[in-house]
Amino acid sequence: MAFDLDAFSPQQLDALIAQAKQRKTTLKKRKPITSVRKKLTELAAAEGYSVAELFGAGGGAGAATRATTSATRSSPTKGRKLGKVPPKYRNPANKAETWTGRGKQPLWLAAQIKKGKKIEEFLIK
Repeated sequence: MAFDLDAFSPQQLDALIAQAKQRKTTLKKRKPITSVRKKLTELAAAEGYSVAELFGAGGGAGAATRATTSATRSSPTKGRKLGKVPPKYRNPANKAETWTGRGKQPLWLAAQIKKGKKIEEFLIK
């Protein structure tokens, strides 16, 4: 973060210096991240968990584990890309309206079937 120090008044500079000193003191009091990580890993292992299971992972092998576990919890097709499929059916009244045969039937097709027409009549040849 860059500051234009020329834009600050002497009082603002004093306040900024005081905030910086306070932040520096706070950071010095903290334990190193490696020792905290080690404690958390040991505590999680003692309870039968991994840190990745509890908090997720920022990347690497833990991210793969998280993706695998979330995929097994949801349905196998959820979020899966099926790819583009060419249309199978076309509305004769409006050539721009087509349907691939997947998902809910479009209203134009449902209305025609309700009138007694067969779905085969709308197949694209």
